Amino acid sequence: MSYWLLFICAFGAATLLPLQSEAVLMTLLVQGLSKPHILLLVATIGNVLGSCVNWWLGLKIENFKHKKWFPVPEKRLQQAQNIYHQYGFYSLLLSWTPVIGDPITLVAGLMQERFWRFLWIVTIAKGGRYLCLYVLYLGIF
Repeated sequence: MSYWLLFICAFGAATLLPLQSEAVLMTLLVQGLSKPHILLLVATIGNVLGSCVNWWLGLKIENFKHKKWFPVPEKRLQQAQNIYHQYGFYSLLLSWTPVIGDPITLVAGLMQERFWRFLWIVTIAKGGRYLCLYVLYLGIF
């Protein structure tokens, strides 16, 4: 059950939903009821798959970005596009960061970044973040 909770939270956190997968991961690590390497894998897979949804939405975004219900303000979308233009696909290494990470994955789709390169870089970035949290956990406990 804890793996599903973590997966759903990590998936949702990678989209534009305001969820915190890091808190769930750390709580599960502290409880010690689940295997840490499985938790890291589940969190990474969920978060990367959520980013893949963003990438796919980015491919389709041109049709919807001027709609009132669109979840990303035009200003934030433009900021993410500027970062992507400046740094190219390397900006995906920032996909793990709060605030700008999710829009960058969406912009990667908008800019028609190749999916396999997108997947590779986002997996490194997001998996690296969870690995750093695990190392932090080991240092504290």
